[in-house]
Amino acid sequence: MQPGDVMALLITILLPTTFLLYLARRYFTLKEKRLDVEMAIAAEKAAQYATSNSQLEQRVRVLEKLVTDGGVHTAAQIEALRDLDRLPPSIERAEREKLS
Repeated sequence: MQPGDVMALLITILLPTTFLLYLARRYFTLKEKRLDVEMAIAAEKAAQYATSNSQLEQRVRVLEKLVTDGGVHTAAQIEALRDLDRLPPSIERAEREKLS
């Protein structure tokens, strides 16, 4: 094997291999960034579901209270709660505390 053959062999093997390794590294870096973004989106959705679940649980508690209390005041309590949905949030808190 001549020295020129060795150089040609190195060029034909080393350069494409280096290029392929560079492309693979870029590809996996991009893949990792995509996974990070998907993970952040999933975490945000989970937080939104948790908030939604707590609101639903609060509503179910109110309904359970209305159903188990019974009596003449049930209709008045339902109407009072409907009126609370129409109030601004600052007034709503004070009214809810009065009913509780």
